Amino acid sequence: MDAIEVEGLKRRYAAGKSGTFEAVRDISFSVREGEIFALLGTNGAGKTSTVEVLEGLARASAGSVRVLGLDPYTQRAYVRPRTGVMLQEGGFPSELTVAETARMWAGVTSEARPAHEALTLVGLGARTDVRVKQLSGGERRRLDLALALIGRPEVLFLDEPTTGMDPEGRRDTADLVRRLSAEGTTVLLTTHYLEEAEQLADRLAIMQAGRIVAAGTPQQVVAARPSRISFRLPAGISPERLPLTVPAAVEGRTVSVKTDALQYALTELLLWARDTGIELEGLQARSASLEEAFLEIAQAGGRRDGTDGSGGGPRDSGDGTRGSGEPGGSQGAGHGDGTTTKAGMPV
Repeated sequence: MDAIEVEGLKRRYAAGKSGTFEAVRDISFSVREGEIFALLGTNGAGKTSTVEVLEGLARASAGSVRVLGLDPYTQRAYVRPRTGVMLQEGGFPSELTVAETARMWAGVTSEARPAHEALTLVGLGARTDVRVKQLSGGERRRLDLALALIGRPEVLFLDEPTTGMDPEGRRDTADLVRRLSAEGTTVLLTTHYLEEAEQLADRLAIMQAGRIVAAGTPQQVVAARPSRISFRLPAGISPERLPLTVPAAVEGRTVSVKTDALQYALTELLLWARDTGIELEGLQARSASLEEAFLEIAQAGGRRDGTDGSGGGPRDSGDGTRGSGEPGGSQGAGHGDGTTTKAGMPV
């Protein structure tokens, strides 16, 4: 069953004398219950504008959105108690202690977890008496996450949840998100750590200029890009002697090959090197990475001046952004795609 359903979503902003700016351009996707879905994109791609609609903070300009079967904007009073939202910055009172902040949050949250339980979940159980202003950046992110979880959400929106965390904090947060997913929580995640998205997400989508331009499992998105082989030829060996059936780029003695058949091309190259008695210096062979796929899409989007021919993007794609555990609504925090909660008035 789908926890989130979006059909033909558009979001426009008034842009003064120039008319309107379309931040989200007719996208459709669904997110299954218990799934971890990552939404990726460069700044300005439309991630935040999309997720603000999903969180019920803004009305769609066109299309339909359902979260847990309900309209998150017109039926916000019914949807909000069932979701958790982690903003990029919580903006909590700096003089309160960690425990006081969590208790305050629990006091305005329906069916809240005990404050200490939420703090222990994120590794702050031993920091309850510390004032918020004394927390490190990573600890503040843990507090943001604790408050997003305090209402036992069925759908959890996480915006850059591990920014500022050390490697241990990032690992612990990833483990917690996986555990929540296994228990049935649907997670919509945005992150600039592409390795984190590749390892954590069940599926992901990449946005560019307001559209979804790639979607699927991390493996599917990466598999659409070629693998790479690189090495240096010995002096006196001409590149024309290479046996490769795929084109190779040569710069000086360095040879680079892109191929969709890594095993075949590498085997062909190694057998040739053995039979010829040649040592290939600095030989490297690797499959494409999510980072390469992301950068390729971003560069292609830049060359197209923000347009592409993908239409609404694949049906089975997704979006996820910001968040905080705020019981009441947005705090106007800035977001990773260059907008803010109060950046403009949708039309």
